[in-house]
Formats: sequence, C-alpha cells, structure tokens
Amino acid sequence: MKVTAKHQYWQITTLPMLFPVNCYLVLEKDSLTLIDTGILAHAKGIISLIESLHLPLKRILLTHAHGDHIGGLLAIKNAFPDALVMLGSREKLLVQKKEIYAFEAQKPLKGSYPAELPVKIDQTLKAGDMVGSLLVVDTPGHTPGSISFFDERNGHLFVGDLFQTRGGAAICGEKRLLFPFPAMGSWDLATSISSAETLQLFDITEIACGHGPIKSATSFDLKFVIARASKN
Repeated sequence: MKVTAKHQYWQITTLPMLFPVNCYLVLEKDSLTLIDTGILAHAKGIISLIESLHLPLKRILLTHAHGDHIGGLLAIKNAFPDALVMLGSREKLLVQKKEIYAFEAQKPLKGSYPAELPVKIDQTLKAGDMVGSLLVVDTPGHTPGSISFFDERNGHLFVGDLFQTRGGAAICGEKRLLFPFPAMGSWDLATSISSAETLQLFDITEIACGHGPIKSATSFDLKFVIARASKN
C-alpha cells in the first residue's frame, strides 16, 4: 500500500505498480472523511492511517458501488462504527433493484456490483448536497448513479472512476490500451462525456480518481480529453 500526502488529503493506493486502486482521506477542521474504501486489502492500512491521525472518522462517502470501491467498507465501518456511510441515491437504488437495462442510456450495468450492500447506508446524497467541505456533483457514466465530490476550500475534485490517469488521462468508457479495465466496467461513454462537460464549470485545481496518480488541472487537459472521447 502507498500513501501520498497532499494538501488537506491523502491518497491511499493498493497495488500501485500493477493495478492501482485509490481511495482518499480528506482532512476537515476537526475530523476526517473517507472517500471510497478500495478493496478489502486496503482496510487494515486505512484503519491504521486514520488511527495515527488522532481525529475521528465522521463520514465514509462512496462515489459508486463497484467492488473495488466498497471492498473495505465492512471492515472500516466495524472499526469506526460512528462514521456515517453515504452513497448517491441513484446508486443505492441500482444495488437494491437491479434491472437488465438501467436508466437513460438503456444499457446493461457493467462492473462488479454486490448482491447487496455490506452495511447500512446512513444517508443518500444528491447533487448540491454539502458533506463537510465537499459539494456533491452528479457524474453518471461509469455507473448510472456515480457521484463526485468537489472541495470548495481548494478546488480538489474526487471523481471515482469518471476519469482515469493510469494508462493516460481519459474519460471512463474510452478504452486505453495500457489500462483498459475502467472502460470495460463503464456503463455509457456518452453519459460520461456529458458529466465531464459539466465539470468544466468548476474551478478545479486537482483531479483525484480511482485508478492512477493525482493530476493538477493543468496536467489533466479536460477539454482535450472530452474532445478525444467524443470521437469514439
């Protein structure tokens, strides 16, 4: 496991050289917020990192419900039972009532959805909600109910799998030969592109995604990435 300390958050990565899976620990004034829980192998290291910071973990936010983002959820919730677990309302509906075709794009779901969520969801989230310093943004595409979190203090954007930086910066659904797995698990490219276009309205300073290194807004050319994906 690799931990990368940034301004007001940490990136926690399992298998950084082979199949990087990221989650993020965000520092609030008097507490911590965890964004995604990675795979089960993440859990012990995440718990140790949180305990070393001597601040309460108040919230566990999930960008979506694929297995590589909720794999450590049960273990972390057991370690910090007072932390509130939050998930987008559409994503919760998908887990509870899977359909062959999902939402607007009328395409089958992809990726490793669980048969049921391993813990109780304490609060569902929708666009415009504030969770501490984090603004909830609807960013469907990788899954129909994916959400992102924008830190209004500093412009940090946590996008789950809407983007990837492993194998080159890309929108999910656009296949990258060096790391094709996010595209293989993505629901609808056109919806992902629309979500990426919406994010151009935000004053982003850093992009933190589920697979690959953190990128500054200047090194992640969002307009170029959108234009390239739109040609597919």
